[in-house]
Order: sequence, then C-alpha cells, then structure tokens
Amino acid sequence: MTRHLIFFALFLTAPIAVQAFPVTVQSCNRAVTFVAPPERAVSNDVNLTEMMLELGLRDRMVGHTGISDARGIDAPLRAALDGLPDLSPQYPGREVLLGAGADFYFAGWNYGLQVGGEITPDTLAPFGIAVYELIESCAHVMEKPKASLGDLYTDIRNLGAIFGVSERAEALIAGWQSELADLAPESHILAEPPRVFVYDSGEDMPFTAGRYAMPTALIEAAGGVNVMEDIGRSWGTVGWEEVIARDPEVILIVDYGEVTAAQKRDFLLSNPAFADLTAVREENFVTLDYVAATPGPRNIGAVGVLARAFAEAAR
Repeated sequence: MTRHLIFFALFLTAPIAVQAFPVTVQSCNRAVTFVAPPERAVSNDVNLTEMMLELGLRDRMVGHTGISDARGIDAPLRAALDGLPDLSPQYPGREVLLGAGADFYFAGWNYGLQVGGEITPDTLAPFGIAVYELIESCAHVMEKPKASLGDLYTDIRNLGAIFGVSERAEALIAGWQSELADLAPESHILAEPPRVFVYDSGEDMPFTAGRYAMPTALIEAAGGVNVMEDIGRSWGTVGWEEVIARDPEVILIVDYGEVTAAQKRDFLLSNPAFADLTAVREENFVTLDYVAATPGPRNIGAVGVLARAFAEAAR
C-alpha cells in the first residue's frame, strides 16, 4: 500500500496531458457522456476511494462516504485521507451529496447504490450528479462475465477518461501488469489449482464470494479456483453443506468488522462439522483485508499473498 500512495503523491506533481472532451464511458448498462471532468467528486467505500487517490484525483474530490472503522483503515491510508471530508460513514442520503455540492458519485450496487433505493443514477441525474458504477457491482443490474482483473483495469481506464487523466490510468495498469508478471513463477509450481473457499462472515450460513466477486479473479490469478465460482452472484450466503461437499483445500478469510480474522479461524477450527475439510485439517488459511478483497489497487498485492499461500499449502 505504501508504494501505491507514493505513486499517488508523485502524480500530484506530475504534469497533466490535455485530454479532449466530451468522452463517453460504459457504466454497467448505461453509456455516460462527460463534457468536462468532474470538479466536485464523491467516492463511496474505501476501495473505490483508493482508486481515486491512485489516479491523483484528491483535488477533484469534496469528500468520501461509506468508510466506517469496520473497514480496517491502516495508517498510510488514514494519512492520505486526512483533511478529505468524511461526509457519511454509511451509505449517503441524497441530502449528503447535495449538501457537498457533488457533481460526480463513484459508487457501485451494494457499494453506495441500492436497487430501488434513494441513491441511484436515475435519482441523482435531475440534480446534476453523474454516477459511474463499479464494474464488479454490475452483476446486480445486468448480465456480465465472470469477475476478472480486467474489471479493475477497465474501471481505472474509465475513471481516467472521465477525469481527463488517461495517461495516469495507463501507467497504473502497466505497473500492475508488470507486478503480476513477476508472480508467474510462484503460481507455476502448483500441480493442480487448489480449491479455495472465501469466508467473509457468518456462522449459521457463511457469506462468501461467487462468480462475479473480485476474490474469484484474485484466486484464479494466483493459480487457484474458487469452489463457489459457479454460484451466479457476486457476494451472498450459501449453506455449510455446500462448502463441506466441495472440500476446499485453502480457506481465504476476509478480515474486517467486529469479528476478527482470528475469531473466524477459531470458529472453523473448533466446529466438529468442519473437521474433515482439507483446509481445516491442514490449517491452510490465508487472510486478506476487506480493501484487498474488494476491487481496487490492493488487488495486485493480494494476488501475491494468495500465490504464496497456495504454494505453501501445496508443499
């Protein structure tokens, strides 16, 4: 994360190439045209806010929303956010965005937007607030392919176009792709892709990542396979019976909220129902913070964490 924030700081002082407007980008099932770069942007959630910061767009922002303490903000990010107004620790109401004078809202379905809710692209349009929707979240409103790191790259490219900083966007993507190329030898030592279960939360029924959620892409990039990738959702609950039947060899724990990663691990280890799971029996656990498991700049480092964990589990 520190490397990324240094990259962001360098962008603040780099010259900005002039980019022609208007530009049109695809936002889920909408084509959205911008006649000029937004000047009073708001982002929702920590991962989307990091995308804005990585692109050097802090000076175009009037605040952020949806970043609660439960998201586990680390010291470098807290420093990067210092002085940027926290408009709401939860999903914002329309009055929050209007009160900030926002002209742009970067959010996603279940990342600050809710189908049929108060805040949607249609409800904000009459107030002059344009919306760009996180690609991962498009699964809630349209058909889309399985999650991939290409979703992250497209989000960054689209934001770059919207704000007139496409060169910055391409530089970020090239750097990330170079980092991933360096990980290739790590994943190539695996004889077979390990079966991986994503444990986000929940004891009665686990909340997990399905086909359209970013962890599916991260696991695949690291050489594994999400045992729930055939579930046609992004994030959602499944039955423990399904988990047991698919016998994951590695369990990826998402660390956030009131229940710690250590407590989630203890729950899995102490419950007799899970004793025969390969991942539990061999104690093959790997942890990612919320901000690394959801779409954003930390996804690249997350692939490295997973690749090393998969290699260790295979030994």
